[in-house]
Amino acid sequence: MYEYSEADHAFLAERNRQFRAQVERRVDGSLTEEEFKPLRLMNGLYLQLHAYMLRVAIPYGTLSSDQLRKLAEIAERWDKGYGHFTTRQNIQFNWPRLRDVPDMLDALAEVGLHAIQTSGNTIRNVTADHFAGAAADEVADPRPHAELLRQWSTDHPEFQFLPRKFKIAVTGSAADRAVIRAHDIGLELREKDGKIGFRVLVGGGLGRTPMIGKVLRDWLPEADLLPYCEAIVSVYNLLGRRDNKYKARIKITVHEHGIEEISRLVEERFALIRPAFRGADRTLLNRIRAMFAPPEWADLPVPPLPDDPGLRAWADVNVASHRNPGYAIVTVSLKKHGATPGDATAGQMRVLADLAARYAHDELRISHEQNVVLPHVHRAHLAAVHAALKAADLATANVGLASDIIACPGMDYCALATARSIPVAQGIAERIEALRIERDVGELQIKISGCINACGHHHVGHIGILGLDRAGVENYQITLGGSAGPDAAIGERAGPGFAYDEIVPAVERLLTAYLALREEPGERFVDAYRRLGPAPFKAALYPEAARDAA
Repeated sequence: MYEYSEADHAFLAERNRQFRAQVERRVDGSLTEEEFKPLRLMNGLYLQLHAYMLRVAIPYGTLSSDQLRKLAEIAERWDKGYGHFTTRQNIQFNWPRLRDVPDMLDALAEVGLHAIQTSGNTIRNVTADHFAGAAADEVADPRPHAELLRQWSTDHPEFQFLPRKFKIAVTGSAADRAVIRAHDIGLELREKDGKIGFRVLVGGGLGRTPMIGKVLRDWLPEADLLPYCEAIVSVYNLLGRRDNKYKARIKITVHEHGIEEISRLVEERFALIRPAFRGADRTLLNRIRAMFAPPEWADLPVPPLPDDPGLRAWADVNVASHRNPGYAIVTVSLKKHGATPGDATAGQMRVLADLAARYAHDELRISHEQNVVLPHVHRAHLAAVHAALKAADLATANVGLASDIIACPGMDYCALATARSIPVAQGIAERIEALRIERDVGELQIKISGCINACGHHHVGHIGILGLDRAGVENYQITLGGSAGPDAAIGERAGPGFAYDEIVPAVERLLTAYLALREEPGERFVDAYRRLGPAPFKAALYPEAARDAA
């Protein structure tokens, strides 16, 4: 893991000192809320429906046990005893008092965490594959490159006031667990002739106008990463629209100018600025890469798993292959049936920190699916890890299944939301459990957003749900056939929306229809949808319309 230098600590201390003074001026009335707003946003502080919310960056999703314990301490001391992990590999504290925020930031700085650039029209937290450094299928660990991008983008003088927020994701695997095709810049590590480079995508994004990113460069040498990314953001900073915030993202810039023209301008800018880097970025990358060396693997015998149905069910879906055959990647679901997706209590955070320290070489990852990952667990310890998780009520065996639902906070917290997300996710998960069909349904991505901004990634869900306000009444649109992986696609709207009390039964009808329509038990929902087309699924969603048409 990256370890902060004295310069890093000094930088955070000075930033926090400045913000403490700004908070004091807001509290004593010297600053109005309007004057304070740009200052707080630069430090990850939002004003939500009921209180301020502090969004803390977890760069490329990686945490140590000490860092997670500090998050638990902050949750107990200055919030309501829990935090919410987001689809951007951040954690949000929803109930801090304004005067306490500087103390929270100082506490974060003690363990090398911060809230810088988790908001505002700047380059946000750089995200990465949550299996990075552990996955059996990756070309190389993408986290050193993500850290390089983080350092380059933090307080970059040219990119603090972009036309709109800007998001970068990096993956080392073609499986694309980082959803790079839905980001402003998506980077896929590749190997060519024994050398590492990148496939570069640009112009992806969800929200009001969802788009899948386009390939800007099929091969970019590793040494050119920073100057090329700087060229992309520089071109966007000049071309991006500032007259309409709904048309300000780079996806609109690419759409309006065309990928060929954007490519020409980026290459032109890249040729101009590349000589200025002079290898300093590569020297820094080598220093960073040394901090991400693999841990010293334990050489232990691997006994068979005990004959425990609960353990085996959990291992079937929550455990993934590791680059070291003696190890496994364990995903801890924060989606117990009926729970709030992504929420973790301080007590649960401490349990996970202890497990990481004891069994996972002191590393944890936060996934964009709002779960926690223990990336390096020896297979000899799986039974012990499961037992500890079970005791902490964290052993739900549903990763990748229908109740592993992504959901934004929705109208329970967010000032932008137009409908509730959390109760819908809870209701669907509880209904799936009651029907006992989850294992039969198999892999299914349900994603829920409480407004058009799509923080719940509903556009790329196999089943996407968007909550809207229709004349003061919550209305939920369903999209079908989306995907977030290498086969990324934007889901198609199925038809009219559903009232709040109709949305769970509508999803139930979809799943019942899928089970009857699939060719064989192994055919995924999204594959059945693509094979059959929307008609039979629409008939299940709108049975009265289907009867009238017949």
